[in-house]
Amino acid sequence: MEFRLTLSILLHALLLFEFVSESRARDIAKTSPEETINPQLNIFFTPKDLKIGKIMPLFFALKDPSTSPHLLSREEANLIPFSSSNLTYLLNFFSFSKDSPQAKAMEDTFFHCEISAMNGESKFCATSLESMLDFVQEILGFHTKLDVYTTEFLKKSPVTLQNYTILQKPKEILEPKLVACHTLPYPYAVFYCHMQKGENKLFKISLLGENGDRIEAAAICHMDTKEWNHDHVAFRVLKVLPGSSPVCHYFPVDNLVWVPSLSM
Repeated sequence: MEFRLTLSILLHALLLFEFVSESRARDIAKTSPEETINPQLNIFFTPKDLKIGKIMPLFFALKDPSTSPHLLSREEANLIPFSSSNLTYLLNFFSFSKDSPQAKAMEDTFFHCEISAMNGESKFCATSLESMLDFVQEILGFHTKLDVYTTEFLKKSPVTLQNYTILQKPKEILEPKLVACHTLPYPYAVFYCHMQKGENKLFKISLLGENGDRIEAAAICHMDTKEWNHDHVAFRVLKVLPGSSPVCHYFPVDNLVWVPSLSM
């Protein structure tokens, strides 16, 4: 068991470098207004953009689920400490130097997991499928049947950033409560799962890229942003202020959105 776990972890660790740049795209640290926006941040929009024929530049990373880190079982995850206080031990465990990009990515992940939740937010970093489902059911109900939404490639070219056109009227998923789970860079799969109180609208959107790409995308609009950090990257991208406008964003292909099932 220990050998299988160690081998699995080390194989996943080799894939971590792929996620380092993604970590930087999530960075909410303050930057100067003149700084060039990372192309990976072309995921944000506002509700007024949700109309047939709307064209917008969007970034969708090319990720192969078969080569991405997978969730561990609860039994495996519980054998490994997951805390910034154990970072030195973990870097040694994964054979990363303290100045490596992988070390910085892990440090960023701990920051996101350990920072206090925003007002009205419930958050949890899941290191196993079981712990993810425990949190989702705690929020949505332990006896609630669940549906999960994500972004799917129907046809994808190697181009990650291109203009996309909304093909059909976006379909709103009429559920008042949802839990979104975002991947964080780590040697094995870690999901930042959270639920934000207030009005949030979930959509499925059909997109056609200028290179012929077809994507069925999941997207969410946060209708009340007045409690958000003023330095949140979305405000810089959209050039709006907290509380002045809803903020919407597309979900990458490896993110999950959990809602109570529409079918009983």
